[in-house]
Order: sequence, then C-alpha cells, then structure tokens
Amino acid sequence: MTATAFQDVVRELSPSLRSYLERMVGDPTTAEDLLQDSLIKISNGLATFEGKSSLKTWAYTITTRVAIDYFRRPDQRRNMVELDEAHEPWDPQANISEAFIVDEMNACIREVIDSLPEDYRAALVLHDLEGLTAQETADVCGTSLATAKARIHRGRRRLEKALEHTCTFYTDDEILRCDRKNPAEDSSQ
Repeated sequence: MTATAFQDVVRELSPSLRSYLERMVGDPTTAEDLLQDSLIKISNGLATFEGKSSLKTWAYTITTRVAIDYFRRPDQRRNMVELDEAHEPWDPQANISEAFIVDEMNACIREVIDSLPEDYRAALVLHDLEGLTAQETADVCGTSLATAKARIHRGRRRLEKALEHTCTFYTDDEILRCDRKNPAEDSSQ
C-alpha cells in the first residue's frame, strides 16, 4: 500500500481508534501514545493485509492488542473508560457542583468497568461504547460470534451487579445521579 493510502487510513480511522483507546485507558495522553504505536503496527502490516476482514476490523484488532499489551505491563495502573464521548468545554457560568457530581459519577463507573476481566471489558467497550457490531467485536477479539455475544452479555451482567454493589442510583430533577455506597453499610446487607 502506498504512503498516500496509509495517510487515508490514518485520516479515516485515527479519530475512532483514539476514542476507543481513551475509553480503554482513561487517559488522553496515554491513548495518544498507544495510538501512535498502533499506527506504526498498522503501517508495518499494511503490505501483508489480505483483506479477510474489513480494514476497520483489522485496525481495531491491532489497536486492541496494543491496549492489552499496555495493561499487561506490570508498571501500569489500570485506569479506564471515560464514558462521555467528548469533554465539554468549561463554561464559567455552569454550576461547578454539577460538574463535580458528573466527574465523581464517571470516576466511580470507570473503577467498576476497570474491575471487569479484560475479555469482558474489551467486548463492552468495543460493542456498547464504540458501536461495533457483535460480529466486528468477535473479529477484533479473535473469537467466534457466539463467544463475543456471550462476553458482551456477561460483561453487562457483571457491570450491572458491580454497579449495584458499589453505587446507589437516584434521580434528581430527572437527572440520573449516583452516590457511592459505604462499604460498611453494604456488608451488613
């Protein structure tokens, strides 16, 4: 593949790959580093890309492997998934306590997702947050469609149970809120 073709791939896929990595690692700087590693691997592999899957699926597979390798390094603290797709610009007129509540809720949910096994976490992020189909998720994760569907389903169930164990959800002025449960209170139930 030519350099121009690679630039087209980068232009088309980089934003979604960056978003995926940010959700996986929870840090934009680390995500950018991992994106660069992924793009190098994609560039090196383009000459041997056989087209057995879509280019998008192939790129996500490489990027997922880069992220998993990152998490396997012993010096890395697992910190992942920013659930909101884009950070809103800071508005000085906005209610600061509202922003604090949203940040606290996102941090709590990130910790819960981070506690999921890698297989379930990858399947959930790819399918539910990145919008890949179950088949594309299976292709990226290197599993059968049935296995991908099972991981998505089981990951959702584990996430739901973990959130119920960790958080108390309620609505305030029709806005979903979350408070962390006190571990001492939870153990008495």
